[in-house]
Amino acid sequence: MFRRVLAAGVLGAVALAALPVQAATTCSASMTDVSFGASDPFTGWSDVTATISYECSTSGLSVLGNTRARLCFSIGSGSQGSGSIQPRRMTSDGNEVQFNLFRDAAHSQVWPDSLQQDTQVDLQYSLSLLGGGSGSGSVTVYGRIGPDQTAVIPGSYDNSFSGPDARMEFRANEPTLLGTPPWPDSCTSGGGQGGTDSFPFTTSATVAAACNPSFSLEDLDFGTQGLLNTAVDTTAIIAPQCTNTTPYQMGLDNGLHADGTTRRMHNGAGDYVIYELYRDAARSLRWGDTLNVDTLADTGTGSAQAQPIYGRVDPQITPPQGLYSDTVTVTIYY
Repeated sequence: MFRRVLAAGVLGAVALAALPVQAATTCSASMTDVSFGASDPFTGWSDVTATISYECSTSGLSVLGNTRARLCFSIGSGSQGSGSIQPRRMTSDGNEVQFNLFRDAAHSQVWPDSLQQDTQVDLQYSLSLLGGGSGSGSVTVYGRIGPDQTAVIPGSYDNSFSGPDARMEFRANEPTLLGTPPWPDSCTSGGGQGGTDSFPFTTSATVAAACNPSFSLEDLDFGTQGLLNTAVDTTAIIAPQCTNTTPYQMGLDNGLHADGTTRRMHNGAGDYVIYELYRDAARSLRWGDTLNVDTLADTGTGSAQAQPIYGRVDPQITPPQGLYSDTVTVTIYY
C-alpha cells in the first residue's frame, strides 16, 4: 500500500516600507568682540576684523546620511545705536563715534540687519553623519571707523550687540534614508526644521586727546625796510587743530639768535635786528614758552583754530643792509 502525501506550500510576501530616519539638527553661533583700540581723529584707527563661529549638530541618525543646513547672520544697530546701520555708532556720555561692519575686506558691503533673501549671508555645508555628527565653520566681519570725525570728544566709546541685534537663523534638511537632501529654500523657510540663536559681542574704541602734528603755520615777514627809526608791525597765523574740548597751550621759544630773552634776526655776518612776538594786537603780552605764564591758552574744537602772532621791530640803530632772519620753534602742550 502506498500512501502519497502531498505537502502544500504557502508563499508569503512581506512589503518593506522605507522607514524615516529620526533626526534633529541644532545650530549655535558666537562672535569675538570688535576692538578698535586707542587713537585720535587726526591719526585715525586701523581697520579690524572679528569672527563669527558657528556649529551645527544632528542627532538620532542610525544610518549614513547627509544633513544640509543654511544659516544667516544679521547685525543690527546695537543697544547704543540710533536704530540705523548707516552708519552704526559707539557712544560715550552722549557723544558718538561712527563706524560700520562689513561683509567684505573692501568695506563696500555693509553687514545687513535683515534676514531677507536679497541681503542674507548664506553659509551652506554638508554633514556626513553616522549615528549623529556635527559641522562647524566661521565667517569674518570687517570693522572700520569712518574718517573726518575731527569733532569727536576724547573718551571710551562702545556699543553692545545682543538678541535681535546679533541674530542667527537657520533651516535644515535631514535625510529620510541613504542619500542627500536638498538645501532649504532659505534661512527662514523650507527644510524640515530650524531655529535661531544670538551671538552677543561688543564694539569699542578709545578717542585719545591729541593735537594734529601737521598744523598750519605762516612765516612772519617784516618786509623790506629802510631806516629802523619807527616801529614796524606785522602778523602771521598759526592754526593748531586739537581734539574737541581738549585744553592746550602754545609756546614760542626765543629763536636761534636770541641774546637771553631778546629775540634777534641775524644776517649771517654778525649783525642783528631786534624784534619781539606778542599774543595781543596791542603788543603788550609777550609770547614765550613758559607754561601758564606767557603761552597762549585755548581749548580745541576739532577744527583748525587761527591764532595770530603779532610781531614788532622796535626803533633801533639800523644795521647794515641785507637779509635778516630767525627760526622760532612752536610747541603745543595738551
